[in-house]
Amino acid sequence: YLNPSLKNLLPNPMHYLDMEKAALRIADAVRLGQKIAIFGDYDVDGATASSILKRYFNDLGASSLIYIPDRIEEGYGPNEKAIQHLWDVGARVLVTVDCGTVSYEPLKAAKNIGFDTIVVDHHIGGDVLPEAYAVINPNRLDETTQHRYMCAAGVSFMLAVAVNKVLRESGFFESRQEPNLLKLLDLVALGTVCDVMPLHGANRAFVAQGLKVLAQRTNTGLAALADISNLSEKPGVFHLGFMLGPRINAGGRIGEASLGARLLTTSDMAEAREIAQILSKLNEE
Repeated sequence: YLNPSLKNLLPNPMHYLDMEKAALRIADAVRLGQKIAIFGDYDVDGATASSILKRYFNDLGASSLIYIPDRIEEGYGPNEKAIQHLWDVGARVLVTVDCGTVSYEPLKAAKNIGFDTIVVDHHIGGDVLPEAYAVINPNRLDETTQHRYMCAAGVSFMLAVAVNKVLRESGFFESRQEPNLLKLLDLVALGTVCDVMPLHGANRAFVAQGLKVLAQRTNTGLAALADISNLSEKPGVFHLGFMLGPRINAGGRIGEASLGARLLTTSDMAEAREIAQILSKLNEE
């Protein structure tokens, strides 16, 4: 309990409904060079979940982009105008993170356009599922898992593990290096704490191990945000929940909704420092 490890606590991602189907489709998209659109929510969980998948796809050499809707102009969840835009810029697989479970009309429109949509969510939905290729949600009403406690960042990490497994078994990594998924745990920890998830089961391991990754400062954006937040000690859950998280949230509240995801995915320190300064100012406001 005091030293939680992923080895002991991480469930097999394939036990979730639709996980294997989703992982196979994304693996196909990676192999075929199809662009993957990630449609995220504008809070910390949405930003971290989107960034986990984006960084993972980058490591695979896959083409992907993140779309975060404007809280005022577009509201929560997918909308038909944004979906059409993503199709027009060449995306063929749509992954919604931290949203999508009750987006019936937008996802029906996405299907009619030609998208294969994969919903990655944790919000409780209705009796009917949206018209999507796959719906991965530990809180689906027909889901039997005991691991219902994950936020979207946790579920996104589980999807990355599943896709990695499919690609490994297909021989994809025989000619290229396999991504190190553990380096994404700082983002999983941030999303888990800021979405106020219970710290039991795999969530304890996500946060305990994620804090170790955060201390290594391997994520350029988080390192810049830690600096602008004057975080000079060993990072803990307080720093995630009350220093880093609120600054990322501020972009979605009163600024530009995409700032958080941009910060968490950039590898350019100058850009990271600029965005971190903007988010810190927005947080003060």
